[in-house]
Amino acid sequence: MSDTTTRVKEAIESADIVLFMKGTPQAPQCGFSMQVVQILSQMGASYKAINVLADGDIREGVKAFSNWPTIPQLYVKGEFIGGCDITREMFQTGELAALLDKKSIPHNQIAKA
Repeated sequence: MSDTTTRVKEAIESADIVLFMKGTPQAPQCGFSMQVVQILSQMGASYKAINVLADGDIREGVKAFSNWPTIPQLYVKGEFIGGCDITREMFQTGELAALLDKKSIPHNQIAKA
């Protein structure tokens, strides 16, 4: 296992919810990352954000790790969920809240968007 793969794996395991994104939650650097931040914030879910723009190895490494070509990437309890479109769809249908419930991750009980 490469050093980058190890770093990606350790990052994914470092919190219940991990978001690999462009920028930071306070200053997203792309609209897709901003949408996922807004969803997680609206849900009141605690998460760890990894700014892939600050580390090119992680940026490419997470794409290889998940076999998913784009950023952002959302992980819940080590499981790859998807990017912005999948996260938004899961949020709108209530599937994301159900997943957090199933994984015993605290969040706000909110109406569907």
